[in-house]
Amino acid sequence: MPYTIEELSDREQIRDAAMRYCHGVDRLDPDYMKSAYWPEATDDHGNFSGNAHEFVDYCMEAHLRWQWTMHSIYNHQIELDEDGIHARGEIYNISHLCRKDTGMVDTWYGRYLDLYEKRDGEWKILERVCVHHGTQVIDAGRMPMQTSQYRGGAFDRPANGRPIGP
Repeated sequence: MPYTIEELSDREQIRDAAMRYCHGVDRLDPDYMKSAYWPEATDDHGNFSGNAHEFVDYCMEAHLRWQWTMHSIYNHQIELDEDGIHARGEIYNISHLCRKDTGMVDTWYGRYLDLYEKRDGEWKILERVCVHHGTQVIDAGRMPMQTSQYRGGAFDRPANGRPIGP
């Protein structure tokens, strides 16, 4: 069944909200991360369950132990409700988190189960539940190529509103 232009726009705006969450947490940019959520939104991340904006503040502290993080999202399924202002989503997530103290990389495998809401033409997350599937610890070590000339993964972290791009 073909999508209307409005449905395509809605789906892309929902994907943008999901990506703002990832970019905001990885770059330690609380305003950008909060822009993914409505102010009264909730987030159940297991070790934190409550107001999503408070969760963002929690992440800004909790993620300081990581040298860098990389939240990657895949297979974003979106179901638009008939009311035109609600949608549900399921996103596969793999996150890599590099420990500051050892350089070991913890890898998280899971999903985000989301409820989205559209207000005044804008989509944001209203409710998120994080589902855990497994973890893996990797000794990052060194690649067999020269990497010292590259900028480190934390060079622009925290971003504090820094524009995307160079």
